Amino acid sequence: MPRNPLEDAGRALRQLGDRLRETAGPEGEWIAEQLDRLSAREEPRTDGERSLGELQAELDGLVGLETVKEQMHALVAFLEVQSRRKEHGLREAATGQHLVFLGNPGTGKTTVARLLAQMYRAMGLLRKGHLVEVDRSGLVGQFVGTTAIKTDRVVRRALDGVLFIDEAYALTREETRMDFGPEAVETLLKRMEDHRERLVVIVAGYPALMHRFLDSNPGLRSRFSREIVFPDYSTEDLARITNRFASDLEYRLTEEAEAELRAVLDAARRSESFGNARFSRTVFEQALSAHALRLARQGDLATAGWDVLQTLTAEDIAAAALSLGVEAPAPGRGRFRFRRP
Repeated sequence: MPRNPLEDAGRALRQLGDRLRETAGPEGEWIAEQLDRLSAREEPRTDGERSLGELQAELDGLVGLETVKEQMHALVAFLEVQSRRKEHGLREAATGQHLVFLGNPGTGKTTVARLLAQMYRAMGLLRKGHLVEVDRSGLVGQFVGTTAIKTDRVVRRALDGVLFIDEAYALTREETRMDFGPEAVETLLKRMEDHRERLVVIVAGYPALMHRFLDSNPGLRSRFSREIVFPDYSTEDLARITNRFASDLEYRLTEEAEAELRAVLDAARRSESFGNARFSRTVFEQALSAHALRLARQGDLATAGWDVLQTLTAEDIAAAALSLGVEAPAPGRGRFRFRRP
């Protein structure tokens, strides 16, 4: 996805404000506040014209994630019913809107969070429906007194939208003696209560580590009552994702390249560090490099037609696999294997 220069400018202003808070102390706070206001002007605006139906259709169009889609539809339906009950003067069933996303990297957590934020806006539950994404570094300061300030600042940016905290378990490191992560958690819990009508928080990360995080503070389990599990993608899903990358850039894979691609995906180690859709993107990007190098070596790049320029072959996929440390298939076996270190 291309970088947004306005978003980059806003991020740079916020980082400068953080440095002023941590190095200049109280004297730098006023300047940092002005930088916060300037960075807010550079925040990308949410498309307010998209309807709930359009957003749900985009959710349904995502590759895989069938159980996630079912849970998202159930959540949205429940919130819609409660909203209508409130309009008719009926009591609402108490439920928290804050969520836990459990899953390995590249399983679509941020994408779904962004769509859900806009769905909340479309239902009238949030005024803006924007997504503010942070990790530990965006919440925790390096010196005494700076963590609460940083966390408050992030919360202010997220008001009327969704605050998405990736790898939230890093806020509660067990091995660090003087750590300000727990202070960020306490500040966040307080602001979630103060702004319960204007803020939705989603925490995300590896399943085992996230359960440890939720058990680290008694207030966390009560605030985050709903967990959504994002499973790893299957080989077929990853192949479809790769083909979407290709289609978006007007490339296509031959039948032989498709078979080669599936062999690469089958061979991938599905550990917690496996990148899922990120792995598919990397394979595709490496295949583009191999495709360009192949055409350059053949010496007919100047006369190459559109078909040659858009077609990825099995040779390109095989070269991409080798660049990622995957062995070519043994003769007659048709399978790839990761090289042993």
